[in-house]
Amino acid sequence: MFRRGIPHLLLLLFLPSFPSAAAQSGADEAYKAERKQAVALFNEQKHLEALPLFEDLAVKNPNDVDVLVGLGACLIDHSATLADEDAAKKERVRAREYLLHAKQLGSTNGLLLNLLDLLPADGSIRHQDNAEVDKAIQAGEAAFAKRDYDDAIKNYSRAFELDPHNYAAALFIADAHFSKRDFPKAQEWYERAIQVNPDTETAYRYEADMLTKNGEMEKARTRAIQAVVAEPYNAITWRGLAQWANANHVQLKSIHINTHTVMSQNADDGPQINIDPKTSPEAIAIWILYSGTRVRWRKEEFKKHFPQETQYRHSLAEEGDALSITAQFQLKPGVSLDSIDPDLALLKRLYDAKMIEPYVLLNAADQGIAQDYASYRAQNRPRLEEYLSQFVVPPTSAKP
Repeated sequence: MFRRGIPHLLLLLFLPSFPSAAAQSGADEAYKAERKQAVALFNEQKHLEALPLFEDLAVKNPNDVDVLVGLGACLIDHSATLADEDAAKKERVRAREYLLHAKQLGSTNGLLLNLLDLLPADGSIRHQDNAEVDKAIQAGEAAFAKRDYDDAIKNYSRAFELDPHNYAAALFIADAHFSKRDFPKAQEWYERAIQVNPDTETAYRYEADMLTKNGEMEKARTRAIQAVVAEPYNAITWRGLAQWANANHVQLKSIHINTHTVMSQNADDGPQINIDPKTSPEAIAIWILYSGTRVRWRKEEFKKHFPQETQYRHSLAEEGDALSITAQFQLKPGVSLDSIDPDLALLKRLYDAKMIEPYVLLNAADQGIAQDYASYRAQNRPRLEEYLSQFVVPPTSAKP
């Protein structure tokens, strides 16, 4: 997500229209009325009009989490209208402080979490490399924050003309059309942004949100899955997928294989295997294959497969090999994997579906494995999408 485009994050998320517990505690009727008006303005995308109300409400009740989230979001929008970059940075720093306070009070609001993921502590933003493009984007952001969407489109379009490969410009044109409720144009430009950079998640997620709100749940499901595939190690994409699931009254499936072993490195003796003592003897006999394969990778295979890397790391190749060898274990006739170990049964289902590698990358990656993601995605994007569709994301509960 481009930091200069943080105000666009506010497009598709809303505050509750009812007082929170903090607001209800000792709140008088005047406070409730003012709060209701502020929330209504926010949900109508009138953030600059809502700002002074949230400012006043936060003074009256500094522990109302929904007010704090609304105030932080509105301050970010206001920062886009400030020509003085230092003043804009201070406004974003203040916004972040309110958002952090809301989080400390226990808020798990999706907008709050996304904004905190995107807002740097010093309030700085990423500028465009081209000064003319940056000027056009900044003018578009100021117009967008003021809800002058035609002027925003004009300036964003100028930026895109100057740089037809500018992802932010295409994305922001889509957002402005969405704000005008011109959904076909918005979809056209979201898809243009995806064409510019299919490995950035934002356009997929924003289009998924738009399609969800328009009731096109199956198309939204596809886009939400594609957002995760674009950036699976970005928590925002998984929150977006969960948002789709909530809208469809379904629950994402938690896919995790417990290998019942822990690998540790002993400087004198090399890799050590520690087995969970609660594991059944039958399961231990199978999982020892997994551990033995990983030991072999640490001692020999990693150097063979990655001669250009001087230091060992846990890789997709190692984990995929270890799990695949384990999945091929032959049981005695009449013995069920489910009766021995549900983790082995899940592993077998993944192996039979040829989904071991997508599982490892999307649900079992560590820092070492994550280094292999970009190259795998370049060759196997459809398989990653199919894995999520088949194993993680339930079918839509609504008719397409």
